[in-house]
Amino acid sequence: MYNIKTINDISPVYSQVLDMAEYTVSPECADPDAIIVRSADLHSMEKNPSLLAIGRAGAGYNNIPVSEMGKKGVVVFNAPGANANAVKELALAALLLASRDIVGGIEWCKTLSGQGAAVPKMVEKGKSQFVGPELKGKTLGVIGLGGVGGLVANAGRALDMDVVGYDPYISVDHAWRLSRSIHHAKSQQELLAMSDYVSVHVPLMDATRGSLNKEFISGMKDGAVLLNLSRGELAVNADVIEALSSGKLRRYVTDFPQDDVIGVPGVIAIPHLGASTPESEDNCVTMVASQIDAYLRTGSILNSVNYPTCELSRPERVRVMLLHANIPNVIGPIASTMGTYGINIDTMVNKSKGEFAYTVLDLDGEPPQALLETLKKSESTYGVRVIRP
Repeated sequence: MYNIKTINDISPVYSQVLDMAEYTVSPECADPDAIIVRSADLHSMEKNPSLLAIGRAGAGYNNIPVSEMGKKGVVVFNAPGANANAVKELALAALLLASRDIVGGIEWCKTLSGQGAAVPKMVEKGKSQFVGPELKGKTLGVIGLGGVGGLVANAGRALDMDVVGYDPYISVDHAWRLSRSIHHAKSQQELLAMSDYVSVHVPLMDATRGSLNKEFISGMKDGAVLLNLSRGELAVNADVIEALSSGKLRRYVTDFPQDDVIGVPGVIAIPHLGASTPESEDNCVTMVASQIDAYLRTGSILNSVNYPTCELSRPERVRVMLLHANIPNVIGPIASTMGTYGINIDTMVNKSKGEFAYTVLDLDGEPPQALLETLKKSESTYGVRVIRP
């Protein structure tokens, strides 16, 4: 029996994935084996001894101390692509809102209330202040062609836009999903110089924080539009505001409003609606629940942000899993320890990712408790689990 604690309002669709005879899922769970969370900040959370996994029901994971959890033997999962369609649809709305001053026009129409029969003539006289270009034939540049960016790029083609993409880290899987009519820029500078609209879909990390800055904007066309539906911290707001004031940028659309950009002419601030659809929330919960279930039952790891991918079938023998530091000379001592206790290793899998590694041993015999305790005592070992068939 496994216990899962839910934090935030988590969709109950997990019951379609988990065998509820084997799971207790509740926000009141005091000693969980796993946690499913949306946006709650877990940086100050105390880890309970039994915690094995955290599932972030979304793509971003800044609210989770990923490295710290890894060093405590906790695998952190996310749900990349589960909310991609929802964000893509918002990106399409952002393109339309940025082209014509639809928001301004709607607000202006509200001021005509009470004018009676004069309203139609006032509309015809005043509408010219809200006009803007069509998207057809314009160039859309998409930076980051992963789960969201790839969909945005393909949707741009469906709108008869010329689309250019840039992603030096694109996976083969995502590359196959792109329309063949999308031009692949050799550099970010090439993309910026070509694009009337630039939509950015990259994760927030040290290398990307503040990357939408004066230098970035200077490479864009005069009067271009910048869309940031990824993370507010990607942008240097002072540089964006300056570019809007000078006319270098025509519009800036962000799904992450911050105080200094709210109300600035040319800024369209959306209240973080990217993944806020019932379908998206269901998809995210379904994905992380499935990943947690596979990890708890088989040791399989998929879509972890701290530990390596390791897809496993159900164990046919006793399975020992070690979560440990990715450093040299770890595997030899593990095998030697097994030999010391007379345990034969039938199969062994070792995977690594950054600072963490994962070793899975299917054994011919039952490991004595003393062996497991020996494995746990190693300074490089963060966690030891056993699953029996």
